[in-house]
Amino acid sequence: MRRFGRVVAVLALTALAAIHVRAQSAADIARTAAYAAAQQNADGGFAASPGQPSTLGATNTGLRVLDYVGGSPLDEPGCIRFVNSCKVPGSGFAHRPGGRPDVITTAVGLMAAAELKIADKAMIDDDAYFGANARAFEDVRMSIAGLEAVGVRSADFARWAEQLEALRTPDGSFGQHPGKAFVTGGVAAAILRMGMNLEKRDAVIATIKAGQRPDGAWSKDDGPSDLSSSYRVMRALYMLKEKPDVERLTGYIGRDGLIAVQIHAGSPMEVQFKDIQIRVLP
Repeated sequence: MRRFGRVVAVLALTALAAIHVRAQSAADIARTAAYAAAQQNADGGFAASPGQPSTLGATNTGLRVLDYVGGSPLDEPGCIRFVNSCKVPGSGFAHRPGGRPDVITTAVGLMAAAELKIADKAMIDDDAYFGANARAFEDVRMSIAGLEAVGVRSADFARWAEQLEALRTPDGSFGQHPGKAFVTGGVAAAILRMGMNLEKRDAVIATIKAGQRPDGAWSKDDGPSDLSSSYRVMRALYMLKEKPDVERLTGYIGRDGLIAVQIHAGSPMEVQFKDIQIRVLP
């Protein structure tokens, strides 16, 4: 999904950190919408790149891009059919029709359904699927995000909150080095998404900010900084109404002229962008 993902890479960190970049024209927006819409295949789903098969993940990405630029799928009924076809009766969502469901893909399916405004009782009943299958931290985190997208509070929230709390360390943060800031950001965002109180808030914020590297970004481990990890950490800071060293972060995400951006479906929010430009890359 790298090529298509780079088109999506024009929105989230800038919003979360209130970074300003150059404005784009109506023609630029129209070209971006056309590029995103062109990723739709005949089966109604979207592909990560031209000629590739449709996947639920690429479809969700395409819908988010189109929503941001004010576009829509060329074949919205077909897109709805594709998303519905990825739903396994009595279970979760699969990456492709006929595939096997898993927790993370099911969360992505709910996000896509929220974008299309087609989430119905059968899909929302995925709450039971999450409860039976979400065990690892990443599964729990994504389950919470998927349920938030369709506005569902799960009976499993209390159990998941206990599981997340078990990751807390004596200093009040979560996880262990070298990924402490990354884990702390992910856990904090998950707790807040469930509408629960985040204990030891100051320690959480201090850990996340301390994890910002000299290059301005974050990493999930001792590897190089990356945009995906930085977005997850910044999502937590945004929800906590805190900011990192914005100047350093700007230097990192703007070093090759590209800004990474992502918008999630979920509870109502207001996001403002100033002087932003979208450029379709080869």
